[in-house]
Amino acid sequence: MKVFITGGAGFIGSHLAERLLDRGDRVLVLDDLSTGTMDNIQHLIGRPGFEYRIGSALDLPLVTECVDRCDVTVHLAAAVGVRLIVERPVHTIETNVGCTETVLDAAAKKQKLVFVASTSEVYGKSGKIPFSEEDDLQLGPTSHSRWAYACSKALDEWLALAYLREKKVPVVVARFFNTVGPRQTGRYGMVLPNFVSQALAGEPITVFGTGTQSRCFGHVFDAVEAILRLIAAPAAVGQVVNVGNDEEVTILGLAERVREATGSTSEIRLVPYSEAYPEGFEDMHRRVPDVRKLERMIGFRPRTPLTQIIADVVADQRARLAAR
Repeated sequence: MKVFITGGAGFIGSHLAERLLDRGDRVLVLDDLSTGTMDNIQHLIGRPGFEYRIGSALDLPLVTECVDRCDVTVHLAAAVGVRLIVERPVHTIETNVGCTETVLDAAAKKQKLVFVASTSEVYGKSGKIPFSEEDDLQLGPTSHSRWAYACSKALDEWLALAYLREKKVPVVVARFFNTVGPRQTGRYGMVLPNFVSQALAGEPITVFGTGTQSRCFGHVFDAVEAILRLIAAPAAVGQVVNVGNDEEVTILGLAERVREATGSTSEIRLVPYSEAYPEGFEDMHRRVPDVRKLERMIGFRPRTPLTQIIADVVADQRARLAAR
């Protein structure tokens, strides 16, 4: 099988490419390197079956060529990170919706399978825990740019399902919940790598808000396994499915566990949202996935414990520091 990965030099994309090559598949990666990096795929260059192109997923002729040459497209290219999303809402909307439309349009010509990566952000401010795929979505006001990302990814989902119904493009939509692991950076506000980086440097570990907000963190290896199983499952076509671990932790609790795992003496410092983000920023208090549908569909659910996830991120960042 030959797999086309948009955003393939990114965090999840590079791990997916590596796993596909390890099992004997061929991989074609496209990335504009706006948030991805060649460092993530440098070790793959020269391996049999691996190709990469530097370019945008908004480039229809380029994307069409890549889609035509492959059996399935895994569409991961998107604006990522809370800080980037808040600071560049126009870029966020144009990138997310435009790239998804381009990929689907290219796939429609030969009705090629497309896996579309969505996000738990689409659940918005819903207080119904855990989040289930058929729940109503509850977004904040348009005056708060925080919700532009959630809205753009929800539109991606509607667009994908519309292409399925109207143009017979087989699509699978996955809502990822805080995927973390080796190679992820804190450059755009990703909380776990930021905490680890601060702890290893002996700097204050900065927790935005009260720290009582909670999240569930899934290992990137589990996310990759879910992607591979979903693109191979005929029953997944036309479905929207949560992909994440349901082990919940408060952000303050996460900071404490990172400090313990690194052996750091860093203080944990609470920073009000008003100091960290533009006026009007809103956050979700809890975000917990219902993963029963995923498990029924593919016989798998992410289960790597948070202790192991933190240990892997710490080991990765220590190795990077040693290499420098």
